[in-house]
Amino acid sequence: MKPNLKACGQAMVTAMVNAVLAVALMLLVEFAISGTFQIPEPYLWAGILIWLVIFAGQFWRQRHLCKSCEPSSDSSKEAAHRTS
Repeated sequence: MKPNLKACGQAMVTAMVNAVLAVALMLLVEFAISGTFQIPEPYLWAGILIWLVIFAGQFWRQRHLCKSCEPSSDSSKEAAHRTS
């Protein structure tokens, strides 16, 4: 359970940073084109979608990395058997 929570936290932070940067870039381009600083609703939906996609990918990746770093009981038994 703990590796899942750790992976969830890391994925959430990564996704939030990337989503905020993406929305900021969209707003910067919007300001450069129109000259007004308004936040259109589709930009917010795009930010949420970006967050969701990045979160899903990062959670899967971080969970896989956390599980591969944990020593499994089978491999430790095999290593103990080989050294004796």
